[in-house]
Amino acid sequence: MEKYSAGESANQEKIITRNFVLVWLANFFIFIGFQMTLPTIPLFVKELGGSDSLIGIVVGVFTFSALIVRPYAGHALESKGRGFVYLFGLFLFVVSIGGLSIITSIFLLMLLRIIQGLGWGFSTTAGGTIATDIIPPKRRGEGLGYFGLSGNIALAFGPSLGLLLVGTLSFPKLFLVCALLGLASFILASRIQYKKVEQAQEKTKAISFDVFEKTAVKPSVLLFFITISFGGIATFLPIYAEEKGVPGIQLYFFTFAIALMVSRTFAGRIYDRYGHKYIFVPGAGLVGIAMILLGWLPNMFTLLFAAVCYGLGFGALQPALQAWAVEKAPKNRKGMANATFFSSFDLGVGIGAILFGQIAVFGYAWIYYTAALFVFISILLYLRLVIPSKRKRGFQGNL
Repeated sequence: MEKYSAGESANQEKIITRNFVLVWLANFFIFIGFQMTLPTIPLFVKELGGSDSLIGIVVGVFTFSALIVRPYAGHALESKGRGFVYLFGLFLFVVSIGGLSIITSIFLLMLLRIIQGLGWGFSTTAGGTIATDIIPPKRRGEGLGYFGLSGNIALAFGPSLGLLLVGTLSFPKLFLVCALLGLASFILASRIQYKKVEQAQEKTKAISFDVFEKTAVKPSVLLFFITISFGGIATFLPIYAEEKGVPGIQLYFFTFAIALMVSRTFAGRIYDRYGHKYIFVPGAGLVGIAMILLGWLPNMFTLLFAAVCYGLGFGALQPALQAWAVEKAPKNRKGMANATFFSSFDLGVGIGAILFGQIAVFGYAWIYYTAALFVFISILLYLRLVIPSKRKRGFQGNL
């Protein structure tokens, strides 16, 4: 039977609980397995004979398969239960990433990337919803910031570890290690005590199937324009830095993750106290500056300074926008709110990867100048769509 532990019910304002630690660790292991493939999949495509355009498609196939499945994951979280969706997604991820160790063709790579994307869509939607269930509502911004540290720490070490393993071992052994990390996540997730869903099930029966939660649309649209930039970094930055002869790409990912962790220690508290109006514009501004610096990229100092700007900006934006996305959703729609939020993340990364794969023919620098344009569009949208409505409501509470 799915339930919360007695310790959680005894202290409604406590963030660090047994369940929180378990979902935090499960998220860490699945994310480090994923992050190890982030800079290495493009290199693997190159080894198989693929072009820059094909690299973008391989990344896009993964993100679009995750995007397609998220609405189903959101509904399943309310009808099938948190545990079923989480474990099913982790299982798909482990099988697909382990399968990469035995393939020798781009066609099979595409197929496994689709399955991997499905597993990623189910597991990350579930993981974010489970964390939302566990964290006290009054500390949601802070708690989601702490939860996000699991992914940030994985980001600090995952890309560098992946590149190290490829350099010293091989692609097949790298993918097997990633599969074992996913298995560790599955085992930890099986030990979580999950929220009851019986009451949510009854309410969900009366709701026709839809693909998004309307209360989460504004933060999700803003996230979409921000994460387009992520597609450019994750897919092409290692190749771009090598072309320009700029060292330190492994250190870039580490610096980026440290800056992410630093921003998460205070940004969530700012959101809980003041709302997103003190988070979004400064955070998006830093992301935009980072993109301009990467387009310029004369040396390693600029590369690492861009990592700091991007980490501080994105680290502040992601938990604030996620907390905003679930803030006003009905109790039986928290899963769908998270699905809407992460779908916009996937859509941004997927479109960014495919778009930038085409832009790469004009030079990699144009990838990052274009990404900066999308980031500044998000700022204009925020000022146009959000600030006026806040004025009408007297700046009372979050939208």
